[in-house]
Amino acid sequence: MQSTAISFSPSISLPKKPHKPSGSASLCRFNPLSQPLRFGSLNGSTARKINPISCSADSSSSKLNRNGWISVPAPVPERESDGVEVRATSVPESAGEAPKSKPLTETLVLGSLFGLWYLFNIYFNIYNKQVLKAFPYPVTVTLAQFAVGSVLVILMWTLNLYKRPKISGAQLVAILPLAAVHTLGNLFTNMSLGKVSVSFTHTIKAMEPFFSVVLSAMFLGEFPTLWVLSSLLPIVGGVGLASMTEASFNWAGFWSAMASNLTNQSRNVLSKKFMVRKEESLDNITLFSIITIMSFFLLAPYAFFTEGVKFTPAYLEAAGLNVNQLYTRSLIAALCFHAYQQVSYMILQRVSPVTHSVGNCVKRVVVIVTSVLFFRTPVSPINGLGTGIALAGVFLYSRVKRIKSKAKTE
Repeated sequence: MQSTAISFSPSISLPKKPHKPSGSASLCRFNPLSQPLRFGSLNGSTARKINPISCSADSSSSKLNRNGWISVPAPVPERESDGVEVRATSVPESAGEAPKSKPLTETLVLGSLFGLWYLFNIYFNIYNKQVLKAFPYPVTVTLAQFAVGSVLVILMWTLNLYKRPKISGAQLVAILPLAAVHTLGNLFTNMSLGKVSVSFTHTIKAMEPFFSVVLSAMFLGEFPTLWVLSSLLPIVGGVGLASMTEASFNWAGFWSAMASNLTNQSRNVLSKKFMVRKEESLDNITLFSIITIMSFFLLAPYAFFTEGVKFTPAYLEAAGLNVNQLYTRSLIAALCFHAYQQVSYMILQRVSPVTHSVGNCVKRVVVIVTSVLFFRTPVSPINGLGTGIALAGVFLYSRVKRIKSKAKTE
């Protein structure tokens, strides 16, 4: 629907507030006997005719009378005109809103962020798997990734690329449980990647919605609907089918991936339970940055006591490893590890959690497919079917959550 705007030419400035005129004043009214006005559109359509406004000077009138006369100050003399020409122009309802190019730009930015999210995730899983295969010390590898992330966060704050937050002691105490489960989640993921194939690890991690529903019901009192429970059945069944036919299956890798699901979803539940009131001033990126630094300090003592200092050039050379290659791959994996999580939070600030969940499902499919192609992982038909059923269940779960979210807002 469009609205009509009226423009007057030539323009006559009227005072904002009525005042008593001094001297002569100009009296204006519609004169049905005078020459009609032209009323047309800006695009040159056929003009319509209305009665013009005629003006005369009269010093005796100072206010609106019953005959429709209006007393206004005499305008500055201008060129003579047959009347006031009134034009109608078509103005869309979106007038005054942002240009049409802005939504297009936002869409391109969001699409680019999703592309980077997937790309960084692919590179992280490939290089991380190569490092863990040559250097089977997941605690040290995880610590190195937190160290690189901490350096990037400090540089980001130092160079004012992102506002450095002011954190109180009470806030740090509230964040500590989140940092602990974040540390365990990434550690268990690396432990699983070191034991089984990348595709199988991510197939097991497709069970995250199952743990999310269970933990939300236990600690938040959010009980799932029948549709949500129905969407979990293909996830559990698909993961079970894929596990029975996985060539690289072992229990250590399986339970590590399951523990990663548990700790990662515990982090989300803790965020809802403890951070709503205390951390309203912290955005997702700032919270992630603080958690990264805290995770490094939490994991460092455990890494030194359990695995020792084994990332030195002397130790790696003694183990017969290519030092430069291992360091390069470890650095790329660590950079991609921090980058994909940072981009993930940037996307979460632009879309709803349900949309982000759907994107995460697609990301898992992309990672599984690319890892199978890159590492030439043997996949049996039943194994592929189980993986497909599990991922389809995750997508169905995301759709059900979206419908539930829309119902709440209506």
